Amino acid sequence: IELDIKTGIASTIAALVSAAGYASVGQYGPLVHFGATAGTAAKKLLNLRIGTDVVIGCGVAAAISSGFAAPIAGVIFAHEAILRHYSPSAMAPIATSAIVAAAMESYFFNIPHPLEIVEVGPSLVSAFLPVAIAGVVFGLVAIIFMHSLRYFASLNARLNRPVYQTIFIAVLVVITVSLFIPEALGLGTEVLASILNTQGSLVFVLTLLLVKILITSLCLGFGFFGGVFSPSLLIGAAIGAVLAKCFALIGLPGLGMALALAGMASVAACVVGAPLATIFIVLELTLSYEFTLITLLAVIVSQVISSNLFGNSFFDRQLLDRGIDLRFGRGKFSLSQARVIERAHNDFVSTPSNSTVATVLKHLSQAGKTEAYCLSQEGNLEGKLSIIHLIKADKDQAVREIMDRRPLRLKSDQNMLEAIEVASGFVGETIPVIEEPSRKMIGVVSESDLFSAYLEIQEQVQDVEK
Repeated sequence: IELDIKTGIASTIAALVSAAGYASVGQYGPLVHFGATAGTAAKKLLNLRIGTDVVIGCGVAAAISSGFAAPIAGVIFAHEAILRHYSPSAMAPIATSAIVAAAMESYFFNIPHPLEIVEVGPSLVSAFLPVAIAGVVFGLVAIIFMHSLRYFASLNARLNRPVYQTIFIAVLVVITVSLFIPEALGLGTEVLASILNTQGSLVFVLTLLLVKILITSLCLGFGFFGGVFSPSLLIGAAIGAVLAKCFALIGLPGLGMALALAGMASVAACVVGAPLATIFIVLELTLSYEFTLITLLAVIVSQVISSNLFGNSFFDRQLLDRGIDLRFGRGKFSLSQARVIERAHNDFVSTPSNSTVATVLKHLSQAGKTEAYCLSQEGNLEGKLSIIHLIKADKDQAVREIMDRRPLRLKSDQNMLEAIEVASGFVGETIPVIEEPSRKMIGVVSESDLFSAYLEIQEQVQDVEK
């Protein structure tokens, strides 16, 4: 499915307005959306013979690459969070886009990265236990943040107020917060750099953590447009700084930078669902093997906590709310999007329920079928007939007396995945497809139809993932 270019441009402008208004929203989500939109636009304008998912991946990789000066992380993010698979055919264009974007950003802007790290990381042996414990906390904080985002979105839906009213409420809250803790507002890049390098006082960082979670959830839930990746980075760095100070109080100093980086990557990985990409962001920011290993450990632990208590990511839960389940792979997702009505056909024998057994047997013999369906004058399903029961019955008997009034059936709006599950124990020739609640007969599907649909979708998935 191609992205709508006008919607992508409009969302980018809305994100710019939100960021310019100092709302607590992220920049990388809109940047990724804009990159995906630019990829879609390039495919249309240049008539590129590349899959839509690949050009979207190219745009996303370029956005992450230029935003973080991290082309490797951009390539991995595109495969991990967007394509959801790794393929040789997609690697070349996506990697090229990321490299070119990093080169262009460096040539035209040459902006020093605000998160550049010069400190040397602690050894993994000394940091192992504190980081493992911190990973549990990072996962729990990510869960709290994601639940907070969902709560304020649902609260706005329950209030059912006009958009201008909910945005006005958010603006008032932003103004109020700016009077007391302005560091919690805006993109938070400078504050993030400050936490990574100086950590700040325990009271300040803890207050910043709590306020950032609440104000970001309210801004996004009440109408401001933006992403959650940047806030996730700041929230993670803040909880990492808090934990570092707590460990220092019990005789484990020197973990400030390590835990801030690990928290930054861990919370973002749980929220966005891209653990490898966030680890490589840390690697490319720090060029430190020690910091990267510490981050890897924290991300693994936090992912275990978050995935078991919440789900794969905040975005996956949003998709799940819309009936899109990506947890079991592209194949099952494609089956869940295909409808059984697309496979229904009219190659079946129908008869009124007052027909005689002899008449129906004659029709079945002429059609070469073993089953018939009794339909009303309106075309509604009344029952199903099997040749086995017809042969045993009195030939002058009305078929209404022997028909199965509750046969296995499929609803016209069911998806193919549900249909295959329903038909898993079916024995017979065909399954009727009906509209509910009228029971109007739409057509029939056979086990062969379902099996063919499954094989076709699997073949399409394999073609995409080559």
